[in-house]
Amino acid sequence: MKNMDIHRVLEYLPHRYPFLMIDRVLACEPGKNVIALKNVTINEPFFAGHFPHHPVMPGVLIVEALAQAAAILTFATEGHKADERMVYYFVGIDNARFKKPVTAGDSLHLDVSLVRHARGLWKFHGKAKVEDAVVAEADLMCTIRQLAEEGADT
Repeated sequence: MKNMDIHRVLEYLPHRYPFLMIDRVLACEPGKNVIALKNVTINEPFFAGHFPHHPVMPGVLIVEALAQAAAILTFATEGHKADERMVYYFVGIDNARFKKPVTAGDSLHLDVSLVRHARGLWKFHGKAKVEDAVVAEADLMCTIRQLAEEGADT
């Protein structure tokens, strides 16, 4: 699967503005890895408060972008798309490191590889890069959960 535009990204992720962190998928090999793109613009809502005198993308949002790329890889690997009956939960972060700030005008390349999938838990290693420089990396754990149908006993 290659070059997924924003319309296809929206089919795979339940996130919407202002929390959608993926603009395009450049490459996706189900069961292996995904490379996605987030174009960081001065219009991002977080720049108004982080920090107005020196706008920097919050590290937690860079990690969220990696997790959203991981969600696309998970759904592509399982051969289905997100829907209103399921939630993709981010359940753990290990070894997160932030090496350089990400600012307006940067193109954030998100490279996420599947490390392991067992018993409903998915483990990934993600690297965020601007140009060729790694700006952040982390090990991520995620899971998919079906939501109870409205009115059903839980």
